[in-house]
Amino acid sequence: MPKIILQEKSEDSSHSQFQLLKENRFRPFFLTQFFGAFNDNVFKNALFILIAFQSSYAGSTDSTNIINLAAILFIAPFLLFSAIAGQIADRYEKSSLIRRIKLAEICIMLVAAFGFYFQIIPLLLFALFSMGMQSSLFGPIKYSIIPQHLKKDELVGGNALVETATFGAILLGTMLGGILIGLSAGTKLLIPFAMLTLAMLGFLSSIKIPLAPAVDPNLKLKWNTLSETFNNLAALRENRTVFNSVLGVSWFWFLGSTYITQLPNFTRLSLGANEQVVTFFLALFIKLLKSFFHSFYLVRINCKFTVTLHNF
Repeated sequence: MPKIILQEKSEDSSHSQFQLLKENRFRPFFLTQFFGAFNDNVFKNALFILIAFQSSYAGSTDSTNIINLAAILFIAPFLLFSAIAGQIADRYEKSSLIRRIKLAEICIMLVAAFGFYFQIIPLLLFALFSMGMQSSLFGPIKYSIIPQHLKKDELVGGNALVETATFGAILLGTMLGGILIGLSAGTKLLIPFAMLTLAMLGFLSSIKIPLAPAVDPNLKLKWNTLSETFNNLAALRENRTVFNSVLGVSWFWFLGSTYITQLPNFTRLSLGANEQVVTFFLALFIKLLKSFFHSFYLVRINCKFTVTLHNF
């Protein structure tokens, strides 16, 4: 069950949020989530472009259907596993959970590298679903570990850094995946090498994350994800401001993902352009999304309170 806490903003924050990047209690986690988001988008964009331009499905309506299926497979784990992932984040020590998740990412990237080398689309779709599941497990930990490592007056700055890095990773990963897959050696060598390198960097960063004790070590896990998801939504609706904010952010990501998913085939089938043009359009679109998102991401109540979501 998520807890919705309204935290009063400190008026005497005496140091820049960027000082947190020098702190061992924050920097390893910051780098871990950055490399994870970077890797997600290298993999996802490279796969979309591979299907649209280089696979046996390229140029046909099948490629559109498969890309849409790929997008669904990546998002579905967030709906299926987020509720149980929040409970796991409460019950167990978080730094060890992150390291296990990052080890799983390396294994998934080995499977994806094999799929790219031999261009086995079903195997790549399986790896994409697995990455979505890995990310859904990491999400609740990502948001709940920050209050355990930062002081009350550092939470807004720390969250801002994490979200800025996430958008930067999305932009850089989208560009790198598109650029590498467009090169002659991209599919067989460059994309697998990039994915495995980023996965290894994420794991190495996670080793230095400080301990984050379990919030509720005696929590009994409830495995019915459907009922727990509805419980989460019911808890959110108790606070109208938070509920509306979550709806707004969710709609933002839904709309952005829809456009990003359709761009590769639109570029090939409607514009007759190549992989580099897709990468340019995606980078431009993500930059516009980032600017829009920053206009409403931090929800402030009466200019004095900041909303923090735990385990959602």
